[in-house]
Amino acid sequence: MKTYLIKTLLVIGTAVVFSSCVKSVLDKKPVSSFSGEDFYKTPADAQAGIYGIYNAAQSTFRINFAYWGEARADNIETTHSGESMLLAQNNLNETLTSANWANLYGMISRANYAIKYIPNAYPGDANGGIQLIAQAHALRALAYFYLVRIWGDVPLITEPYTSVQQDIFVKRDDKEKVLDQIQADLVFAAQNCVDRFNNDNDRIMFTKGAANALLTEVYMWRGKYDQALETSEKVLSNSLYVLASGMDNWAKIFTAGYSSESIFEVGYNETQTNSLRVLYFLGSDATFTPSARFRASFEPGDLRKSYIYDTTIAQPKGLWKFLGKGLSDEDASSSSQDIVLIRLADIMLLRAEALTSKGGSENITEALSLLNAIRTRAGLKPFESQAEAAARYGDLESAILHERSIELCFEGQRWFDLVRTGKAIATMKPINGLSDPGNLLWPLAQSVRNKNPNLIQNDYYN
Repeated sequence: MKTYLIKTLLVIGTAVVFSSCVKSVLDKKPVSSFSGEDFYKTPADAQAGIYGIYNAAQSTFRINFAYWGEARADNIETTHSGESMLLAQNNLNETLTSANWANLYGMISRANYAIKYIPNAYPGDANGGIQLIAQAHALRALAYFYLVRIWGDVPLITEPYTSVQQDIFVKRDDKEKVLDQIQADLVFAAQNCVDRFNNDNDRIMFTKGAANALLTEVYMWRGKYDQALETSEKVLSNSLYVLASGMDNWAKIFTAGYSSESIFEVGYNETQTNSLRVLYFLGSDATFTPSARFRASFEPGDLRKSYIYDTTIAQPKGLWKFLGKGLSDEDASSSSQDIVLIRLADIMLLRAEALTSKGGSENITEALSLLNAIRTRAGLKPFESQAEAAARYGDLESAILHERSIELCFEGQRWFDLVRTGKAIATMKPINGLSDPGNLLWPLAQSVRNKNPNLIQNDYYN
C-alpha cells in the first residue's frame, strides 16, 4: 500500500491549499486554505508541503511522461487520432495538451513555497527541515529539467509569488541559466536529502541516491562526462540499488513497483491513478503500440521481448511491460502502477556512455562491463571487445544507445536520448519528416501565451 503522499493544492498567487493527514497519504481531500507564510508553522506542516509537490508530480507525469518521452520517437506506432497521432507524425501545434507547461510550473510553485517557508516551522534551528527543503530542491530541478528539454528557454522562477508587486509577466530565460539552477538544486539535494527512509519512500521520494541519479542525467544532457562519472559512481556504489535478477524480477520493476533497481518512481494507487493502461495496454485499442522498427531491432534470443509485448501475433495491439505478461485487458479505466522515471540500468548505461566518450582502455573495459551486465540479464551474449560491439552496431556508443532503446523502452527515455545524442533528425526524418533542429522543441501552448504577452513562441512555430 502506498502510504506516504498526501494531497496539497497550491493556488498560484498567495494562496496555498493543504490537506489533512489522512490514513492513506495518497488520498485527496483538501480542507482549507492558508497563505504560504501562515501555513508553515509546525514540522507536520512542512512535511505536508513536501507531500504536495509529489502530488503535483502525479498529475504532471500521469500521461505526459509518454507524450514527452516516447510519442515523437521511433519505438511507437499509433492508429489513434488526436494528440498521439499529431506527435507521432510530427505535426505539433499550440493546442496540444503536451505543449502546456502549467503542471510543471505547478510543481515549481509548490517547491518555491516550501523552500522559502519551511524554515518557519523550525524556529531557532538553522538546519531544521533541511532534508525536506532538499527534496523540494530536487523536485523543482526535476520539473525544470523536463521544461528545458521540451521547450528550451523557459522562465526561471525561484521565489513564490507573495506580493502584487512581483512581476507575473515573466520572460523566458536562457536554457543554460536554467540548467545551472537545476545543477545547483540537485547538488544541494544530494548533500542534504536522507540516505534512505528504510521503507517504500526510498523509491517514491528523493534520497541522496535519487538526487545523484538525476544529476547524472543532467550532466549527460550537457555533455559533462567527468561530472557524470562522479555522480554515477555514487549511485552505483549505493547499496540501496541492485539490478533485478532474472526476467520475472525485471518485469516486477514495472508491474509491482518498489524494486531494488528502482531509484525514483512516481507513486500511484487505486485513488491516484495514471494513464498507463490506456496508453500502452488497452486490449485491441492501446494508444501506442510497438513499432515494426522497434520489433525488428531485437537481437535473437533477447528474453525481454516476450515480457514487453505479445510475440505470437504479427502486429501486437498493446504492451505487456507495465501491466503484466500474458494479460488480456479490455478495461479502459486508469492504472495504479507506479511510473518509474529513473532506475539503476538507466544510470549504468549512461555511465557506460560517458566512459566511452572519455575513451582509454580502462574506460572502455568498464563501459563494456556495464553494458554486458544489462545484456546478460536479458539472455544475450556479452560483447568481448569494443570491436565486437562496433561490428554489430557501428560503434560502442551506438551499441549502448541501442541497449537503452530496448532496456528502457516506453519508459519515457527514447525521445530525449535521440535529442541528447544528436540522432533525432537522422532517426526520425525517414519516419515523419523531422528535419529542422528548431522542430526538436515543442511549441508553447496558446493558453500559456494568452496569459503572458511576454512569452515568445519558439521560432519554428511562428
